Amino acid sequence: MIRFSAITLTMVLLLALTMGLGGLWAGLALAYITVFTFFMDKIAALAAPDTPGQAFPAGTGLSVALGLVHFPLLFGGVHVLATGPLPLIDKVLLFSALALFLGQVSNSNAHELIHQGRRGLRRLGVAVYCSLLFGHHASAHVRVHHVHAATDRDPNSARLGEGFWRYALRAWRGSLVEGWRAERALRARGSGSGWHPYAVYAAGALASLAAAFAVAGMPGVPVLLALAGYAQLQLLLSDYVQHYGLRRRVTGDRPEPVGPQHSWNAPQGFSSALMLNAPRHSDHHAHPARPYPGLGIDRQAMPILPHSLPVMAVLALAPPVWRRVMDRRARAWAEPRRN
Repeated sequence: MIRFSAITLTMVLLLALTMGLGGLWAGLALAYITVFTFFMDKIAALAAPDTPGQAFPAGTGLSVALGLVHFPLLFGGVHVLATGPLPLIDKVLLFSALALFLGQVSNSNAHELIHQGRRGLRRLGVAVYCSLLFGHHASAHVRVHHVHAATDRDPNSARLGEGFWRYALRAWRGSLVEGWRAERALRARGSGSGWHPYAVYAAGALASLAAAFAVAGMPGVPVLLALAGYAQLQLLLSDYVQHYGLRRRVTGDRPEPVGPQHSWNAPQGFSSALMLNAPRHSDHHAHPARPYPGLGIDRQAMPILPHSLPVMAVLALAPPVWRRVMDRRARAWAEPRRN
């Protein structure tokens, strides 16, 4: 847990120092989550054990801390970016670093929280997503993605040959609609009670926009929209990369069980710790309730990305480059299963 805590909380500290002081701290914050992370992955690619095989009770504490600190970072950032005295260059650096943090750390942590068994932890994860105007992901991820991953019924599983930008539009709309349908079906079976989750998501989004207005006036609203949009883009990139071109075999109308071969994984230790082991995606699909520090990798049974998840996300922004790198790898995983 020392590794997870040190890597994530260092970024929290750098963002706080940037908001308060600007100057050198703004550059350090952005460099930490980009250049420094890239080179630390190269140095420590094998530092994280493939199979931790232990319980990590402190993992929940770090997840709660990151969930709680998300809100002062988000709305503090809105205030500084919209009305603060920092020079323009510092604001550009702060926006970039904060948006990357929201997309890589806050998103990953909210994902961890919505899979928790305790209601309070799940609600904290939903609140984080709502603050980023993406509350419906809490329904779509659990009730659609984990049920239909690596099939055409999951809007967040990218098809072989599908470029990211086309996928992003389909996945955002599809997750919104399919999450709604899943919640409606659940309530039709009598399993839902209280507020409809989508009413909660809408109220949470309005509350987030109101908070942005409260801390920075009208200029705070477009700043929040820009930060949330950037964070959502990174979440969609993560889903795109981690399931690209991988499909479950379907017999009749039933797909085979989700297996280790249906998700791409990245073993790099530093970026994985920054994203709370989100790149160990196959094990997460096999054991959704397993705490993030205990997720493992089997390099023989699981598809492994050629670079870290953040690097692959950058490549995905250029579809021709992405297809040159990934299509043959995706086909290589599919071919043995056709024979």
